[in-house]
Amino acid sequence: MPAQPTLKITEIFAGIQGEGLRLGRPALFVRLAGCNLRCSFCDTKNAWSGGRTMTIEAVAAALKRNRKSWSVDWVCLTGGEPFTQDIGPLVDHFHRDGFRVQVETNGTIFKDHTFDWVTVSPKPPRYEVAAEFLGQARDVKLVVSRELTLPAVRRVRADFPASIPIFFQPESNRADSRGRAVRLLQRALSEGLEEIRLGVQLHRVFGLR
Repeated sequence: MPAQPTLKITEIFAGIQGEGLRLGRPALFVRLAGCNLRCSFCDTKNAWSGGRTMTIEAVAAALKRNRKSWSVDWVCLTGGEPFTQDIGPLVDHFHRDGFRVQVETNGTIFKDHTFDWVTVSPKPPRYEVAAEFLGQARDVKLVVSRELTLPAVRRVRADFPASIPIFFQPESNRADSRGRAVRLLQRALSEGLEEIRLGVQLHRVFGLR
């Protein structure tokens, strides 16, 4: 009998989506281990490596246990960077179980899986995203680190369809990052850039994961 496929998992938990267009909506989260970028401002450095080896069945069982605290049908795959692992069988399993699946990705590694929602967060210094994601993203997040400049915002805005919102996401909700986000927003709007918005980490405001 062939061995079951496994994944490296950092944590599985129930909570609320704290960022982007799905802000405030309850969801079940699967944080996968591994990342190909390792940004200095990352707030989930614990997911860069390690993780617990779990079969897809074990992940699904853990998800259902967590579902008891939040009666929801959305799963968010996050990281780390989910696409550093083969998540296709896991996504298929979740869909068979009746879940809708969101993935949060830095956009540098494309694999052709079917998602119900794709959130792309381009990262410095080049803010490049695989071409396949440009038409799939439902929302885009830019962490307002010191590396984020108005020229970078212009490039990202030009890459994605004009109707897809770009959220300025303060770095760990820090006050200096929030101030920088406001200034960048004012400059972007003065140039006529559309669908640029301020974001927040709502789960941190409410003291959730």
